[in-house]
Amino acid sequence: MFKKILIANRGEIAVRIARACRELGIQSVAVYSDADRQALHVRYADEAYYLGPSPARESYLCADKILAIARKCGADAIHPGYGFLAERADFAQACQDAGIVFIGPKPSAIAAMGDKAVARATVAAAGVPVVPGTEGEGNLSDEELLAIAPQIGFPLLIKATAGGGGKGMREVHSLEEMPDLLKSARREAEAAFGDGNIYLEKLIPGARHIEFQILADQFGNIVHLGERECSIQRRHQKLVEESPSPLLAENPDLRAQMGKVAVRAAQAVGYVNAGTIEFLVDQNRNFYFLEMNTRLQVEHPVTEMVTGIDLVKEQILIAMGRPLRFSQEDIQIHGAAIECRINAEDPAHNFIPMIGQIRHLFTPAGPGVRLDSGIYAGYEITPYYDPLIAKLITWGESRVEAIQRMRRALEELRIVGVQTNIPFHLALLNNPRFIAGQCDTSFVDNHLVTLQNNDEKTAALLAAITAALVTHRQRPQTVAPSYHSARPISAWKWVGRWEYALR
Repeated sequence: MFKKILIANRGEIAVRIARACRELGIQSVAVYSDADRQALHVRYADEAYYLGPSPARESYLCADKILAIARKCGADAIHPGYGFLAERADFAQACQDAGIVFIGPKPSAIAAMGDKAVARATVAAAGVPVVPGTEGEGNLSDEELLAIAPQIGFPLLIKATAGGGGKGMREVHSLEEMPDLLKSARREAEAAFGDGNIYLEKLIPGARHIEFQILADQFGNIVHLGERECSIQRRHQKLVEESPSPLLAENPDLRAQMGKVAVRAAQAVGYVNAGTIEFLVDQNRNFYFLEMNTRLQVEHPVTEMVTGIDLVKEQILIAMGRPLRFSQEDIQIHGAAIECRINAEDPAHNFIPMIGQIRHLFTPAGPGVRLDSGIYAGYEITPYYDPLIAKLITWGESRVEAIQRMRRALEELRIVGVQTNIPFHLALLNNPRFIAGQCDTSFVDNHLVTLQNNDEKTAALLAAITAALVTHRQRPQTVAPSYHSARPISAWKWVGRWEYALR
């Protein structure tokens, strides 16, 4: 049993991990940068240590600093969360060399699947279909990628080999625009993951993004916990996720086939701990391996809601050497769950990130509602990190009920002081095509004008209401004076006077 776990992350995921530690009776250790000195994960953890300046490259991406703190505080294990060092094989190996357990897969599995180009080659060798793209392994120069691109065919995607979440990803429609996009993709990948290597992948039009959650122990047992649909994206970054997928709910045979392939892909690298196998499904119901995320996903709560399995606890128990407590036959999907990512950004103005202080926060509650966040009233949102500030998750006995509950929860969620994408989510949840489950990865781009118009109408209405309230409060209030005698007149006297007046 671990006594102390260092959380090598920040924000809502660090709070989520600390809560799991507390339920297991394990002490949690937070690390923080200058910008996060007053962050919620620092307040919630049992211990907290200063890591470095605000930029991630000088704090959360510094493996040597994190390991030094782990040794200093006597941590048995390190949980990387997602992003930053979560998919760095060298960091996992450094933990192992230091005698500290890395709560995640083996370094060899991260190297094989965390590097997207290597992952493609690995699963292809195991007979798993892959999206056409750059074949083979190793770093390719810009000149080599420019020569290969016409063979793959446009449109295509430039993708970072070391990361996920849309970082280091660019969509390319012609060879002429490609050189500048290659450079910007490398810069973003280097800043986000410390690795500027990239590869190419064919862009499949009208595809749906569906992923399968994997859990594997150290004894060779591997199960999948069903799928998540992640087709609602903007700039290749997920905005809304749900489980089960509306597409696979109508195609159970396709679901079973994809689940088996997901398990086979994980077995190909002897995978251990939690991971996600991601697929693209084209309009003809053909599916292709996209990538494997060798870590916990941002959207893991929707799987927890429909399976009742705490994925963070399972990660920790697997890292302790415990076998899985269930088999594939034990996994049952109950109802439906949806997650909306609450970002500090302005969707009406090209989703530009916003900064500022949260002056007021009112959180939703009630049956089937969950909020994972790292914010509070008075919290300062800075420009140094991802704009994700919270995740709102709802569950219902059906997808319709989950959507209705999400609408209600979004209306209750009040974040004052910083612009968020809550109006965008409300517009999306009222879109007839989304309600019908007719979505693909280009849905938001194709319907963005309609969704933004709804955002602007909502913003205009709120502005009008606010102006009316301010005017009302500033208007002088005149109250008619009331005079009261020291001794009230009795009711009998009033009746007597009234009868006298009638004579």
